Amino acid sequence: MFERMKEKKKEGKTVRRIVAIIALVVLLIVGIAGFQVYNFVSGALKPVDPDSEKVVEVEVPIGSNLDSIAELLEKNGIVKDARVYKYYVKFNNESEFQAGTYGLLPSMTLDEITQSLKTGKVYREPLFTITVPEGLTLEQIAENVIAKKTDFTAEQFMEKINDEAYIDELMVKYPTLLTDEIKNENVRYDLEGYLYPATYPFYEEDPSLTLIIEQMLNATQANVVQFEALMQEKKMTPHTLLTFASLLEEEATSQSDRQAIASVFFNRINEDMPLQTDPTVIYAMGEHKERLFNKDYEFEHPYSTYTNKGLPPGPIASAGIESIQAVLDPADTKYFYFLADSTGKNHFAETYDQHLANRDKFIGQ
Repeated sequence: MFERMKEKKKEGKTVRRIVAIIALVVLLIVGIAGFQVYNFVSGALKPVDPDSEKVVEVEVPIGSNLDSIAELLEKNGIVKDARVYKYYVKFNNESEFQAGTYGLLPSMTLDEITQSLKTGKVYREPLFTITVPEGLTLEQIAENVIAKKTDFTAEQFMEKINDEAYIDELMVKYPTLLTDEIKNENVRYDLEGYLYPATYPFYEEDPSLTLIIEQMLNATQANVVQFEALMQEKKMTPHTLLTFASLLEEEATSQSDRQAIASVFFNRINEDMPLQTDPTVIYAMGEHKERLFNKDYEFEHPYSTYTNKGLPPGPIASAGIESIQAVLDPADTKYFYFLADSTGKNHFAETYDQHLANRDKFIGQ
C-alpha cells in the first residue's frame, strides 16, 4: 500500500512536470509567434524603400473600395502588405479616397500615401520638375531639356541612350515595350520616340540619368499598355504605334487634325501609296529646315516617306497621348491629301486635283 502511494506521488510529479513543460513550450511558441507578428506588422508599417526616388504611376479607378486600393498599392510596390495598410486606414478612421492617377513613391510613409489618396495629389512636394514637350527628338531633349534642367550635358545623355549594354538592360526590364524592332539596323536611335512627353517630378537634388530615362519610359509604358487590346485588333506593335503617332505629332495642330491625318495615312497605306510627309524628310536629313525644296524630296534615306512606302523604321519624335489615341481611333474619311496654310491650318482633299486647288488657294504655286 505504501509502495502504491509512493508510485502515485511519483506519477503526479511527472504529470505536473510534463504539464509545466507543455505550458512553457506553449508560452514560448506564443511568444515567438507574437514576436514574429510584431516584427511583421511593424515592418509593414514602414516605407517599402526609404531611399527610393522612383515615381510609380498608380491608377485608382472610380468606385474602388479600400480592399481593392490596398491590393493595388501592394501590387505596385507602394506598401508592403495590403492587409496591414487596410487595418492602418481603419484604425486611423480614414476614408473618402479619390479616384485618379497618382505618382507615388516606395519611400512614402503610410500617412503620406493616405493623404495623397484623400487629397487627389502627391503629398510630397518635388524638389524640381523636368518638362518634356510633345514632338521633340532625342537630340532636342538632350539639348533643350536635360542640358538646361540638370547637371548632365547633352553629350552625356546621348552617350547613355546609345549605350548598347544599357539598352539591353532596358529591353529586359520593359519586354513588352522595347522589342527587337528598336534594334532594326535602319533605326537611328533605339529610344527615339520612347521618352514620353510630360512633366516629371524629382524628389532628390541630383537624380541619375538612369532614373530620369526610366521615369520617362515608365510613362510611355503606362500610356501604351492601356491600349493593348486595340493594338492587337489593329495588328500594331508598340513600335509601330509610336512610329505612326510621331508622324501625327509633327504634322497636326489639333485633335481633330490628328484623327483626319491618321485617316489620310491609313488610306494611303491601304492603296500602297507613299505617305509623303515632310517631317520624315527633315528627320532623315538630320537638320532643321523651314522649307523643303524639290531636290530634298528625292533624298534617299530609310526614314524618307517620299522615297519609301509605309512607315519609317521608327519614331521621329516623342508623341503625346492625343496622337497615340488618334492612331487607334482615326477619322473615317476618303482623304488622301492634306496641306497646311501659313497659319498652320490643315486643308484636306480626296483627289490630287482638289489637293492642287488647295495648294493654289492657300499656299500659291
